[in-house]
Amino acid sequence: MDKLKMHSPNLTEDNIARIREMFPGCVTEARGEDGNMKLAVDFDQLRQELSDAIVEGPQERYHLNWPGKREALLAVNAPIAKTLRPCREESVDFDTTKNLFIEGDNLDALKLLQETYMGKVKMIYIDPPYNTGNDFIYEDDFAEGTDEYLRRSNQMDEEGNRLVANTVTNGRFHSDWLSMLYPRIKLARTLLSDDGVIFISADDNEIANLIRICDEIFGETNFVANFIWEKRTNRENRKVVSSRHDYVVCYSREQEPGGRALKQLPMSAKALANYKNPDNDPRGLWKSDPAHAQAGHGTKEQFYILTAPNGKKHELESGRCWLYTEKVMKKEIADGKIWFGKDGNGVPRIKTYLEAKERGLTPESILFAEEVGTNESAKNLLKELFAGRSVFDTPKPVGLIQTLIQLSCDEGIILDFFAGSSTTAAATLELNAADGRDRRFILVQLPEVVEAESEAYKAGYRSIAAVGMERIRLAGKQILASEQHSKWSRDVGFRILKIDTSNMVDVYYAPDSLDKANLDLFVDNIKPDRTAEDLLFQVMLDWGIDLTLSIEKKTIQGKEVFFVNTPPYDLVACFDAHGGIDETFVKELATHKPLRVVFRDAGFKDSAVKINVEQIFKLLSPVTEVKSI
Repeated sequence: MDKLKMHSPNLTEDNIARIREMFPGCVTEARGEDGNMKLAVDFDQLRQELSDAIVEGPQERYHLNWPGKREALLAVNAPIAKTLRPCREESVDFDTTKNLFIEGDNLDALKLLQETYMGKVKMIYIDPPYNTGNDFIYEDDFAEGTDEYLRRSNQMDEEGNRLVANTVTNGRFHSDWLSMLYPRIKLARTLLSDDGVIFISADDNEIANLIRICDEIFGETNFVANFIWEKRTNRENRKVVSSRHDYVVCYSREQEPGGRALKQLPMSAKALANYKNPDNDPRGLWKSDPAHAQAGHGTKEQFYILTAPNGKKHELESGRCWLYTEKVMKKEIADGKIWFGKDGNGVPRIKTYLEAKERGLTPESILFAEEVGTNESAKNLLKELFAGRSVFDTPKPVGLIQTLIQLSCDEGIILDFFAGSSTTAAATLELNAADGRDRRFILVQLPEVVEAESEAYKAGYRSIAAVGMERIRLAGKQILASEQHSKWSRDVGFRILKIDTSNMVDVYYAPDSLDKANLDLFVDNIKPDRTAEDLLFQVMLDWGIDLTLSIEKKTIQGKEVFFVNTPPYDLVACFDAHGGIDETFVKELATHKPLRVVFRDAGFKDSAVKINVEQIFKLLSPVTEVKSI
């Protein structure tokens, strides 16, 4: 039940509302004297609306701006003191999989992934909040300076990066959405490879703004397409206009002039069925296409009477010309590449051979429901997977994501940082199993709490992230139980990494706050609740090492040592903290000749050993980079 306002009406707000009705372009979002966002009148624009001559005002230019844009730009570059902590117990095939599932704020995740995956992601698909007035968006607070933010971001702060309802009555309804999405897309662009593409789902509410921020971030020349996806096939009679479609906007990282940013789609079974070989042509299966075209496209050499091998004459219809000149046509006939029907009396047609043709179809701007699926079919599929429980309200269909993958990614990394129900992961695994390709996924999802009344909660899931993880587990089992390509790696696993505060104690980032009486804190600068594997992944992040590489744990001279990847190892790490690292131990590690090696400061026997470590490696393994934490 709504409550009474219990205060007098705000006449200014009422007046602005009336102006907005008459001149919607003259009311915008602005910051008030109290610092809060509200609706305000653009008086320069209003004066122009009411004038029959040009009104002097600020210099005009074409650009996208909104209250909070500068803070959004700051958000891109502001550092964070966070890390990714591995979660073996919830992962699937942790030691062998090449896939990642990151639980946490996607802005943090995109920053943490920069060192390792910059320029390495082949395809990005995201399905951000549609901003319908019922959505939740991320609230990012970057008002403070870099140093202050760095210190604050090392804490578990309830006020930072939380989900907030973005209602249509919010004075900065569009601005909040733009400020949320802008830094995330800007960071995502740096992760794309030069030939990479991004797909972003949207509806009518923000499609115009989405295209404008993508134009700014990627450049207008890198716009590829705005696909229309038929999301439903039934009419919705409750609305003024039944919305039958959504959009999928596509941009490329660097599109060559005249180049092809997207691949062709594989031919359907229906299209392949058109290829036959009724005359046992040694060149294999073929289909026939018209041998003539519109006359406006031809030269005078393409107008003639064609004589078939049986002597029958074939004249052109009015307004038509042959595709080939008479000389070329005679050669094609002699080579058996022109078909006149089984009896030789048919209209001449050109043979198009399956093996000689690029097996693909140029994508169309409309993605039809019968080909890629609908919201309803996606929901039913997910419900079936979860034994009849409807655990997610708005999943995207697997067929839609598979189509986007086929258009962009034969192999490499696929990133989805609004993972939701993990459709992108399921689509990737299913497609790999079908065509034997080696695609990997990185998914990011906030552990957004599910409602207590929801089916997901009743099924035992407490967050959207938990639903997404379980969907990958169930889909993996289902795929392994079905027919698979012989060359497929059968990797249906995923490494779960959870965003957390840094493994380093707070004074590591803010030493000026350390009390002289507590200097003993520097004896060990690692938080007491962190494991050696936690430290390993932070080191891999800092060094830009692939987070899916194999990890082997060995015991050398009584100390636990991690070996990342195969020889020559990308990293060898020992986080012993008991002062047992001596020169003999260091020399043994050097015999492995790793590319990198890292130790824990508290692990060295004494300062002399720490000083000599680099010299030992320079002598025994000069290729090794040595660091400590």
